[in-house]
Amino acid sequence: MASDKDSPKNSNDASEETSASTTDSVDSGTGESMMIDSSAEPLARQGESAARVTETAPDVEDPEALELGVQRYVHVAFVLLAMVGSYICGKLLDAAWSKLSDFPEVVRLIPVLIEYTEDERGSITLGIGAVLGVALVLSYYRRPSVQTWATDVATELARVTWPNKETVTNGTIVVIVAGAVATLYVAVLDRFWAYLTGLIYGA
Repeated sequence: MASDKDSPKNSNDASEETSASTTDSVDSGTGESMMIDSSAEPLARQGESAARVTETAPDVEDPEALELGVQRYVHVAFVLLAMVGSYICGKLLDAAWSKLSDFPEVVRLIPVLIEYTEDERGSITLGIGAVLGVALVLSYYRRPSVQTWATDVATELARVTWPNKETVTNGTIVVIVAGAVATLYVAVLDRFWAYLTGLIYGA
C-alpha cells in the first residue's frame, strides 16, 4: 500500500521535472532566439542605413538627371551658334550691299545704297545680321527633332572620359618622337637610294 501511495507522488515529481525541463528548454530556446535577434539587429540597422544612403545618393546613370545636367551645354551651344550666325549674316549683307553699290542701275532704283558711309553700312548690316541670325537659330531651336538631337549629342559627350594632362603629354611626346624617327628614316633612305642611283647611272 505504501508503494501505491508513493507512486502518485513519483508520477507528480516526474511530471514536474518534465515541465521544468520543458520550461528550461523554452527558456534556453528563448535566450538563443534573443541572442540571434540581438546579433541580427545591427545587421538590420546597417541594411537600413545602406538603403538610406542608396536613396539619397544621386544616380549618375539616371537618364533624366543626366539630361538636366547637359541642358545648359545645349543652351550655350545655341547661344554661340546665334552669335556666329549673326556675324556671318552681317558680313554677307555688308558684302552684298557693297556689291550692289557698284551697279548704277541698282543705285538708281535704290538710292539709299549710297547714302551711308562704309562704317555706317557695317553697323546697319551687323544689326540686321544679328536679328536674322537669332531668328534663324530660334527657328531651329524650337524644333523637337533638333532639340532631341542636340540633347543626345551633349549627353554622349558628357559620358566621355577625357584624358588627363599627363596622358596627353605622354601621347604628344610619343607622336613627336615617332614622327621624327620616321622622317629621319625616310631622309636617310632617300639619300642612300640617290647615292646608289648616281653610282649606277653615273657609271
